[in-house]
Amino acid sequence: MVYFVGAGCGAADLITVRGMKLLQKADVIIYAGSLVNPELLTYAKKDCSIFNSATMTLNEVIDVMKSSEEKKLMTVRLHTGDQSIYGAVREQMDALDELSIAYESCPGVSACFGAAAILNLEYTLPEVSQSLIITRMEGKTSVPEKESIQSFAAHNSTMAIYLSTGMLKELSARLIEGGYKKTTPAALIYKATWPEEKKFICTIESLAETAEKNRITKTALVIVGDIITHSNYAKSRLYAEDFETEFRKIKK
Repeated sequence: MVYFVGAGCGAADLITVRGMKLLQKADVIIYAGSLVNPELLTYAKKDCSIFNSATMTLNEVIDVMKSSEEKKLMTVRLHTGDQSIYGAVREQMDALDELSIAYESCPGVSACFGAAAILNLEYTLPEVSQSLIITRMEGKTSVPEKESIQSFAAHNSTMAIYLSTGMLKELSARLIEGGYKKTTPAALIYKATWPEEKKFICTIESLAETAEKNRITKTALVIVGDIITHSNYAKSRLYAEDFETEFRKIKK
């Protein structure tokens, strides 16, 4: 059996309890190199075989899973954050389907939620933004044209932008072209929840300058939107005294 496990956003104690227990039981662990906190590997058994997928191709990863299955061993494929976001898991699952190898997924905490926690943000503030767009700039891997940064920026909602730290000047230009003001608040979070985490509040216009000044070149997340300054928002109707729910009557 193969288990795809989300390692969480960085801190070793932010993996789920289920994910930790799977690591403790695993006979084989294939983990996503420098993207996964190596402290998580201390949960592994002493005789567990551990592979770093940063040095492996897809075929090599599948070969390890196949060999493990033939020996009736349990494999954990440990991905950064939550594997459903930029985890390249579908291609692995399809390969396992072809080999008739069973697998399950265990979710994890993605970087955008770790970043929100360290900044004490609410992404969906009433009358400011009720949507969170998770996206990225195109790099070595393309992005569908209809999902361009400019097209998403037109909504002026909250955006969490992954895998784009090396292209911040271009990112800022596209966000502004799409409809955000230059002065729209932005946040740059390096390795959220890791011991070496860094966080910077700036504006869309100053993203590249902020990164350069603080020597941030990779492994950072960009958050954009007025929710960052948490001002001029409306209180939730859910807890209003004149709002009735299934569990609470109006309180005059």
